[in-house]
Amino acid sequence: MPIFRPFKAVRPVPAKAKDIASLPYDVMDSDEARIEVKKNPLSFIHVEKAEVDLPEGTNLYSEEVYNKAKENLYNYIKNGNMIQDEKPAFYVYRQIMDGRTQTGLVGCAATEDYMKNIIKKHELTRAAKEADRIKHVDICDAHSSPVFFTYRHRDDINAVVSKTVALAPEYDFVADDGISHALWLISNDSDIATITNAFADMDYLYVADGHHRTASAAKVGLIRKEANPNHTGQEEYNFFMTVIFPDNDLYIMDYNRVVKDLNGHSEEDFFYHIEEKFEIDLYDGDGPYHPEERHNFGMYTDGKWYKLTAKAGTFDENSPTKSLDVSILQDNLLHPILNIGDPRTDERIDFIGGIRGLKELEKRVDSGREVVAFAMYPTSIQELMDIADAGEIMPPKSTWFEPKLRSGLFIHLLK
Repeated sequence: MPIFRPFKAVRPVPAKAKDIASLPYDVMDSDEARIEVKKNPLSFIHVEKAEVDLPEGTNLYSEEVYNKAKENLYNYIKNGNMIQDEKPAFYVYRQIMDGRTQTGLVGCAATEDYMKNIIKKHELTRAAKEADRIKHVDICDAHSSPVFFTYRHRDDINAVVSKTVALAPEYDFVADDGISHALWLISNDSDIATITNAFADMDYLYVADGHHRTASAAKVGLIRKEANPNHTGQEEYNFFMTVIFPDNDLYIMDYNRVVKDLNGHSEEDFFYHIEEKFEIDLYDGDGPYHPEERHNFGMYTDGKWYKLTAKAGTFDENSPTKSLDVSILQDNLLHPILNIGDPRTDERIDFIGGIRGLKELEKRVDSGREVVAFAMYPTSIQELMDIADAGEIMPPKSTWFEPKLRSGLFIHLLK
C-alpha cells in the first residue's frame, strides 16, 4: 500500500515559470551551467548548481556551495518570484516533446516505503553521488527537484487527470528546446481522496529515473528521524517529492555504446568472434541501421552499418535481466571479445543517449575517436518493472528517458 500524498508546493508565480524552470543538475556541467545563467538570470540552476555564483574552481562539494544553494532558494521566495500554496494539493504536470505527450502527478512519496521496498528500484547507486544530494537536501531544507516514478495505469486516476487538464493550466509554456510544459492544481478534497486511495490500492511504485535523489531523500529522512526525539512519522522529512507517470505514457529511448578499440583484434578476427554468438548482415539501406525489435543490434565500423541478431542460446529468456539487450551485448560481445568487464568504470567505452540520434555514433567513429559503435533497441517500461519486481538490477546505462523533468516548477520544503 504505497503512500502518495499532497503537499504545499513552493512554485513560481505564473509570469516567472518559464524563466525559472531549468534542466536538472545532472545533465550539465559547471561550465554549461554558467552559460545558462548568463542567458537566463532567473534560472533555477542557481539552486541546482550553486557554484555558478561562486568563483570558478570552487570545490563543488564544499559547504560553501550548498549554503549558496540554500540562500538562492529562499531568495526566490523573498523576492516574490516563488510562493507557497496555502493548502496541500496534487499537481498535474504535462510535457510534450516532438508531438508525444506524457502527463504525470506531482506529490510526495514516503521514505519508509522506499526502505520497505514498496518503492521498487532497478539501479545501483554510488555513495559519492548520494552524499552530494544528501547535503543538498539537508542544508537547503528542501527537495528542490523531483524524482521520476512510474505506476501501472488505472482508470480512476486517469479520470481525475483528464478532468483536471480540461481546465485552464497554472503554467503553459514552451521552453527554448521546444518542449512544452504545463501545470494544473488538484485541490478538490474529493479528487485528492480518489488519487490517494488509488495509490494505496496498488502493490508498488517504481523508480524510473532519479535513484540517487530517491536514496538521498530517504537517508535525510532517517537522519532527521534519529535526531528528533518527538518524531511522529508525519513530519515533512518523512516524504519526498516525485512526479509519477502512468506506465503507458512513458517512452524509453535507446542508450547506445561506442568503444575506442577492438582489444587488439584485427577487423577480420573481430567479425569471426562475433559470428559465434550473432548473425551478421551488412545493412545496405539508407542512413543508419535502427534495430527493429528485441535482440537486434546495429553495429557501425569502418564506414559501414551491420545488423547483428543474437543467436539462440546466447541469453535466458526466463531471466528479466539476462534477456535484456544491454545484457546480451555485454555478456556475448563487449566482455568476451572487447574485454569491457565493468562498463561503469572502463574508460574504453562511452554511452550516448538516443536523443542525440545514430548520426552521433557515425560521427564519433568516423572521427577516429572510437572504432566501433552499437545501436540498441530501447528497453521497455515492462522490462524495467519486471526487473524491479524480481528484485534484480539493470546493467548500467540501460534506459534513457526523455523529456527530462524540469527543476524549479515545484519545491517541497522539509519544514
